[in-house]
Amino acid sequence: MSNDSPKILIIAPSWIGDCVMAQPLLMLLKRQYPDAVIDVFAPKWSLAVMKRMSEINDTIENPFGHGDIKLFARYRVGRSLRAKNYTQAIVLPGSIKSALVPYFAKIPKRTGFVGENRYGLLNDIRPLDELLLPKMVDRFASLAFLSSDRIPQNVPNPHLTADEVSQQGCLKKFNLNTDKPIIAMCPGAEYGDAKRWRVRHFAETTKQCAAKGYQVWFFGSNKDADTAEQIVEQSGGLGVNLCGKTSLDEAVDLLALSSAVICNDSGLMHIAAALNLPLIAIYGSSSPDHTPPLSNKAKILSLNMSCSPCFERTCPLGHTDCLEKLTPDLVMKALEELGA
Repeated sequence: MSNDSPKILIIAPSWIGDCVMAQPLLMLLKRQYPDAVIDVFAPKWSLAVMKRMSEINDTIENPFGHGDIKLFARYRVGRSLRAKNYTQAIVLPGSIKSALVPYFAKIPKRTGFVGENRYGLLNDIRPLDELLLPKMVDRFASLAFLSSDRIPQNVPNPHLTADEVSQQGCLKKFNLNTDKPIIAMCPGAEYGDAKRWRVRHFAETTKQCAAKGYQVWFFGSNKDADTAEQIVEQSGGLGVNLCGKTSLDEAVDLLALSSAVICNDSGLMHIAAALNLPLIAIYGSSSPDHTPPLSNKAKILSLNMSCSPCFERTCPLGHTDCLEKLTPDLVMKALEELGA
């Protein structure tokens, strides 16, 4: 690395899916500046994903939770980063608080969107035209360029890799095998019930997958464990509930063994896409126009009802028809079209 090579600190988003969608920005930075050193400041729960990105030199844990201001603590963290001599910070979240650490670190160039009127905290501040850049991945990618009005062209897809040694260890740890092909199902979605396909639909799909000779593994956090257990019960004991049992690292490596993945719009959906797995992405209250799975092997299922996307946590009309009426037969047909 020459003395003129940029040293960039990325202030990462809080959500795991958003972190995956930030990887194309890193790829574009490396295309322009091959010798650039890129570090990432990210929450603990997303570090496992960031560490799988070859573009990243180092990861720094963001100790601040959702909503935490802790001004003096942010000052201390920023001051501790001054010795790293970053030449630029790129702030991906839109909040004022996310811009404080690079400001306190005295990083000379601080890039990001206007967000919460962050004038002064950012000095390379960009207006966000949501119509020009409807996709989050393109918004992030645009920050790789000098011009605020440049629309990214040929944005690469995220790319995560599995660790084969870890895979074998995980199979042994969780008493799993690959004797039969695997369908992975991810029944959770952090934002709310209006993003979660119905339990009975997952259960019926599990039955149909088992009838075709697949084993089914369920992935998610401990918040999804009860949901997955209901699916297993309603399917007659079919499937393995791994929700809350694996670390995110382990989930990545086990997901990579799947023949196909069935997901709600969630962080695991974006991870599956970045692993380049055949993927069924189910959308209810959210929109694939904003956060689609970034993969050529993904099929998006949405009923495109007149009331959706509403972007609400729970259905404001009380029926959640966008998910209730999206039947297992539609998912099984999509799996067949993917060759699974």
